[in-house]
Amino acid sequence: MWLSDEQQHVWRNYLTMVGRLQVAMHRRLQDDCGLSLADYDVLVALDERCPIRVGELGDVLGWEQSRLSHQLRRMRERGLLTREGRADDRRGANVDLTDGGRAALAAAAPGHAELVRSVVFDGMGTQELRALASLTERVLGRLG
Repeated sequence: MWLSDEQQHVWRNYLTMVGRLQVAMHRRLQDDCGLSLADYDVLVALDERCPIRVGELGDVLGWEQSRLSHQLRRMRERGLLTREGRADDRRGANVDLTDGGRAALAAAAPGHAELVRSVVFDGMGTQELRALASLTERVLGRLG
């Protein structure tokens, strides 16, 4: 069964919006502090939960193990995080922010928040904000 014309229009606009928003966030982070959007996502997740086991971090981010492993290696090489634990147990290792990782997040967060606020939330009324929250929560709930 195909999407209705209206559903297809909304869906395509949503995909375009998400893609453009990701590009804008990535560019802003690169320009402001040399971080990628993936770097920022990891730093935020660690700031909220660290130390955290690698497997749990993958679940929080919704990333596959190989993507997470490569990203963590690159960030560890740049001094943004530490990874401690058994070499033979990737999921059992703990990941934590370094002082450099905390500093990078502190440098990146204001510009990132300003971009998201100006593009997504400015001009949005309380009712619209609640509707967006409800929609995202329902979809995320269906995804599990």
